[in-house]
Amino acid sequence: MMKKSFLLLVTMSLMLSSCVSSKVYDELEREHADLTRENREMADEIRDYEKMQQEYESLQEEHANLTAERDNLSEELSSLTSKYEKLKNSYDALEQNSSAAIAENSRQNRELLAQLEEKESTLAAEQTRLEKLQKDLQARSRRIDELEGLIAAKDAKMNALKNAISKALTNFEGKGLTVEQRNGKVYVSMENKLLFDSGSWAVNAEGRKAVQQLGQVLAQNQDIAVLIEGHTDNVPYGGSGQLKDNWDLSTKRATAIVQILKENNNIDPQNLTAAGRGEYAPVASNDTAEGRAKNRRIEVILTPKLDEINKLLNEAE
Repeated sequence: MMKKSFLLLVTMSLMLSSCVSSKVYDELEREHADLTRENREMADEIRDYEKMQQEYESLQEEHANLTAERDNLSEELSSLTSKYEKLKNSYDALEQNSSAAIAENSRQNRELLAQLEEKESTLAAEQTRLEKLQKDLQARSRRIDELEGLIAAKDAKMNALKNAISKALTNFEGKGLTVEQRNGKVYVSMENKLLFDSGSWAVNAEGRKAVQQLGQVLAQNQDIAVLIEGHTDNVPYGGSGQLKDNWDLSTKRATAIVQILKENNNIDPQNLTAAGRGEYAPVASNDTAEGRAKNRRIEVILTPKLDEINKLLNEAE
């Protein structure tokens, strides 16, 4: 009885999958384009962070230059003060002997006092500017520390996620499944031999179990964006007329994985995106059977959401 129910369920799944309209296919294509744009935006955000780092280093250099200039002004002030004291003493000594000398000393004293006032005013202005620059440096330093802390936390979270997925899918190692972390993302790659029969987009029993176990880990990580990509080799699709080509097949396979993940009510469907890549993103040569087998795969790409990092970058502008 259970066998008959299973066959009925598989038959209904195939019938529902075969009814995917071109509208759904176009929607998937748009979602893939959105994801591509989001990846470019993430690259722009990283460049903004690098630009802010360069500005911070430039401010540090300017701070050092202003400090040196302030020290020079302090030395000049000290020298002028010494000269003033000498002239004042000379003025006192000559006061009784020569009115002309007194007048000259008086003139020099007035000039020196004017220079002293000017230097003191310049030094005060530079000191004010230096203090403001120090505050700006401290503020930027805090933002950079916060940003680096957030990035480190995201990396640590993705590493923990990778380890959790690897542990959950241990039983499928050596069966065409790999888990790795690259560029701040986690990539779960499952060869089609684990999931589908040739030319089919119906997930087999063992593949469904692997996807369900992956879903249990994803359900505990609600702040992770999940992109499911379908890939094929370059051998033209030769199946039924329900599909146009390899790209259509890869899209239906990606959608089939999404449908299984959606069965877990703890996974937010808004975090899921399905996309077909066809034969255009190979990981091995299509000249050998082994290479073509590696290219026929489902890739689940897990990306952390960067809302907090984006907020810090916007505040730094």
